[in-house]
Amino acid sequence: MVTIIGNVRPQDDYTHPLGPEENFNESVYFNFFDREQQMGGFLRIGNRANEGYAEVTVIVYQPDGSALFNYKRPQISSNDGWDAGGLKVEVLEPGERLRTTYEGSVVYLKDPREMREPSVAFKENPHQRIRLDLVHEGVGPIYGHVADANSQNEFARAHYEQHMRVTGTLQVGDGPVLHITGHGLRDHSWGPRYWQSTPSYRWITGNFGDDLGMVLSVVGDRIGGVFHKGPDTIINVKDIALETEYEEGTNYHRALKATVTLANGEVHRVEGTVRGFIPLRNRRAGKFTHIGEGMTEYLLDGERKGYGLSEYLDQVE
Repeated sequence: MVTIIGNVRPQDDYTHPLGPEENFNESVYFNFFDREQQMGGFLRIGNRANEGYAEVTVIVYQPDGSALFNYKRPQISSNDGWDAGGLKVEVLEPGERLRTTYEGSVVYLKDPREMREPSVAFKENPHQRIRLDLVHEGVGPIYGHVADANSQNEFARAHYEQHMRVTGTLQVGDGPVLHITGHGLRDHSWGPRYWQSTPSYRWITGNFGDDLGMVLSVVGDRIGGVFHKGPDTIINVKDIALETEYEEGTNYHRALKATVTLANGEVHRVEGTVRGFIPLRNRRAGKFTHIGEGMTEYLLDGERKGYGLSEYLDQVE
């Protein structure tokens, strides 16, 4: 039985009643990284049924630095499940096992930085079809919160996360079926959301095996995150001293160093090197939000290697 830390329930893995807010969003996100093949990515679907569409994002980072990517807004009319634009999420065992599948087109980006101009990138690069089929099994506790319905939080009123073991297959076009074995993290949130409602954040996720994973969170001047140790233990992050190195002349992060102090007094050193990067963006009401997504290789305390995603969000004037 999965350990749950917070007021989340296993049945929260399913969708929830659609709220009255125009920008009500219920999203699920799954990242995955196969260290042997130096390959990874993430899938996300956010239902915005009151606005009539879902947000669907699929990315696969390839070992040579290229990426397979798509973002689309298929029409939906309800919040009864996640099944739109070729991406489907199934709850196999609440709190324990979920399945994600995507069958559809992607754009092949030899240089994923071309996505800084999406319309040009989609027009000038080749498109392929892929079949991605993954099963995500919990290796750590579920941790998170469900806030009161009167909460004014406009980004993640209800939110939880869990470190996962991931297995499955990927087929690109008519090519060979690749078998994926690795780890990742999932999250699930619901409630009103505008990407423009937070000035900035740094969300750094990593897995070092079944027994150890981390999330480091810096939202404005607020510090958060956890280390999970084994299937039952979560240790909260008390402090993060984060240094980031950017590609010259850009806000594209390429490396990071963090000194992390946990609530139990442990201090850890995390070094991260971005192995694959793509700049994404969100526009609403004349506001521009930059979201840099980096497939990242970590070294923990100079000894243990892990993989995950570092996501940097900033509002751009």
